[in-house]
Amino acid sequence: MFDVHKIREDFPILKRTVNGKPLVYFDNAATSQTPQVVIDTIVDYYSNYNANIHRGVHTLSQEATDAYETARKKIQHHFNAKHTHEIILTSGTTHSINIVATGFTNFLSKGDEIIVSALEHHSNIVPWQMLCERTGAILKVIPMNEEGELLMNVYDQLLSDKTKLVFTNHISNALGTINAIEEIIEKAHKVGAAVLIDGAQSCPHIKPDVQALDVDFYVVSAHKLCGPTGVGMLYGKEEWLNKLPPYQGGGEMIDQVTFEKTTYAGLPHKFEAGTPNICGGIAFGAALDYMNTIGFDNIATYENELLEYGTKRLLEIEGLKIYGTSKNKTSVISFNLENIHPYDVGTIVDKLGIAVRTGHHCAQPIMDFYKIPGTIRASFSFYNTKEEIDVLVEAVKKAKMMLS
Repeated sequence: MFDVHKIREDFPILKRTVNGKPLVYFDNAATSQTPQVVIDTIVDYYSNYNANIHRGVHTLSQEATDAYETARKKIQHHFNAKHTHEIILTSGTTHSINIVATGFTNFLSKGDEIIVSALEHHSNIVPWQMLCERTGAILKVIPMNEEGELLMNVYDQLLSDKTKLVFTNHISNALGTINAIEEIIEKAHKVGAAVLIDGAQSCPHIKPDVQALDVDFYVVSAHKLCGPTGVGMLYGKEEWLNKLPPYQGGGEMIDQVTFEKTTYAGLPHKFEAGTPNICGGIAFGAALDYMNTIGFDNIATYENELLEYGTKRLLEIEGLKIYGTSKNKTSVISFNLENIHPYDVGTIVDKLGIAVRTGHHCAQPIMDFYKIPGTIRASFSFYNTKEEIDVLVEAVKKAKMMLS
């Protein structure tokens, strides 16, 4: 049975105070908190078998290699990739996107078109703009409406035989909108385009099946999934990963090196130059184990309750406006108080022990669409409670009283 109070005992940071108040952590869309079992995994690695991987015959190296590759298999099974070597371990979502964006430099010509959505994080905008600058390709954007939903009829019009790549997030980090990626992928494939989905915000809430989605690339960061920072995943279909050139040169990604010519290793090592974040990869696997023990169906059901409750309570505050009102969204509420800057509200609620994010959330085009400087974003996880939402509501009321 899902017992949030028992789950909270797994997270040591939730016991601390901030500014003399019990911590209320509502910045989960930026970074989730880490359960003790993942912390213990990190400590165990550095305490007992810290060594480089794939290169040593000694016992510690073999133990570290086994643990790292076991984690890769866990990630493969979690996302239902067909092959373990389709899982490339990276430093995170941004790194993963840049591997693909750089690799496609060789495949695009002047006048080719690539499509992104208006709901993107900067990490799924800037690399493609850089790709267009290198190749002469044209960047087109699927627009959004006031509810924070993509205009799919316009997407249909943007697609053509010139479309080579389509990129969108699964869930908007700024608004919580869940995009219709199944439809986006299917329609892109009909015109021969490849698709990359940014899953950084979706994977804490749902369990994507990359084979069922038939997606070409899917990218994730572990720190959104109760794992450590500095590690993530690039999933790519085998045929695409074989086509892409290496992103970096160095150790591990080679087959043979001479001063005349170098040949490259096979997948996944072709994209994993240098010593990786070994401990991070192992802890990524431990975090997935933990979340699967909780159960993603349980997580989705409970977080939807928090979303509904939080939306209802916050809208009780006069002059509060929520941005992102799609019927299909996850547990993110972005809001503002009338005539009050979001930064000022965030500063006051922090004094009351509440962590929310303020600003444009690395999604400045969304804020430009709404003609606002940013929002206050409360993002809920499965270890949050309705009582914490009540604390937030009272804090926002106090901020409004002080700032009006």
